[in-house]
Amino acid sequence: MITHESYPDESHESQQDARCQADILDTRPAPMLHVRLRLLLDRQQPDRNSPAKEAAPFVTEQATRLVLPSHIEAVADAAAAAADFSRTCGLAEDAAFGIDMAVREAITNAIVHGNKEDDTKQVEVNLNCSQRAVEIEVTDQGEGFDPTSVPDPTTDENLLKTSGRGNFLIRNFMDEVEWLKRSEGGTTVRMIKRF
Repeated sequence: MITHESYPDESHESQQDARCQADILDTRPAPMLHVRLRLLLDRQQPDRNSPAKEAAPFVTEQATRLVLPSHIEAVADAAAAAADFSRTCGLAEDAAFGIDMAVREAITNAIVHGNKEDDTKQVEVNLNCSQRAVEIEVTDQGEGFDPTSVPDPTTDENLLKTSGRGNFLIRNFMDEVEWLKRSEGGTTVRMIKRF
């Protein structure tokens, strides 16, 4: 099940309406993931061309929460949604591209390595926009992860390996990155991009 919540100073009624819309959309099959995310984000994100956005682009904080199934098909659409969210917050196109790549890698790691593509587990993505920064947290329900256990992909012996570059890319596209082992299990990767 995919749920989405967005609350940039929304009233309680509009939040409740959004959750009802998300529940209705969640009855569609997994291949419709990109349609569901796009419909939800289009309905609930402020118009990026609105006069209020142009006059004061950082008036309020925005937050969005996505709960994704542990299916690799969820990666591309969730990463695109994060990039769109970042653009709405005022990030330039090149920075939004970096966020797309970092979130793509973080969600892939959460689904494949954290949750081991277990259908009973989910990945949670929290997006927060505040003055001059976008903060993104990707949380899995796996056994935990130690980022220091991943070999450096830039050393000679690892250059030709086909995997192991995700964390390297995340660190290079974002300004701050930290991996947090959760006491209840799983890992949260917290990423910040300043603008």
